Amino acid sequence: MPSTEHNIRINGDKSLQKEEQMRNTSPALRFGLLNGVGNITELCKRQTKTNKTYSSSAVSDATPVVSLIIQKVGHVGLTEFMNASSQGDLKVIDQYLSDGGNPDVHDELKRTALHLASMEGNSAVVQMLLDRGADINFKDRLGSRALHWACRGGNLEVVKVLKSHGADLDVGDKLYSTPLHVATRTGHAIIVEYLLSCGVKINSRDREGDTALHDAVRLNRYKIVKMLIVAGADTTMQNHVSL
Repeated sequence: MPSTEHNIRINGDKSLQKEEQMRNTSPALRFGLLNGVGNITELCKRQTKTNKTYSSSAVSDATPVVSLIIQKVGHVGLTEFMNASSQGDLKVIDQYLSDGGNPDVHDELKRTALHLASMEGNSAVVQMLLDRGADINFKDRLGSRALHWACRGGNLEVVKVLKSHGADLDVGDKLYSTPLHVATRTGHAIIVEYLLSCGVKINSRDREGDTALHDAVRLNRYKIVKMLIVAGADTTMQNHVSL
């Protein structure tokens, strides 16, 4: 069965495609998206209301909006910015931000460019976004921060960059999963090792009462099981299912 994290990525890709289609429908919708209004459903409602006012007599009123969009974001659109964050295109990202683009604009799953860059392991992009004001604690719909996404992606350099900017290494998402839980479940032993060396709370429980050790045993992550036990994980703790 596909994991929740896998579904997030698939649904997210569909969301970005949907976003691109809507972005091209009206100047008003593009203006809202590019100024950091991330709720696409709300923007569609606004678009419907706005379309009612578009008539031959209102053309002159719509024109300044288009001009403002061009002045605001240059030639870089929202989808192009998000794609550049995943692909590591620093030039496009710099152009978008230099033209006043919101670094924390997000898709329907509330994933920002920082989330995507962290997942894809683009440390230079992560560094640029943080230096230009991206919110390191921005939460997606599941409450995941950039650090959770970095642990899913498994790039140690990205994790280090986030830590150097003050990321909370023990932060939990809506399911109380910490970065250590995520790194363990995705099998990134090098991330687990680094987090342990930083002194994270090794016995933190998620909503089901599972510690990282529970996850490692259940998923047959033998190397990580050994690392956790050597680091002092409590082998006697029971999860909620066991109680």
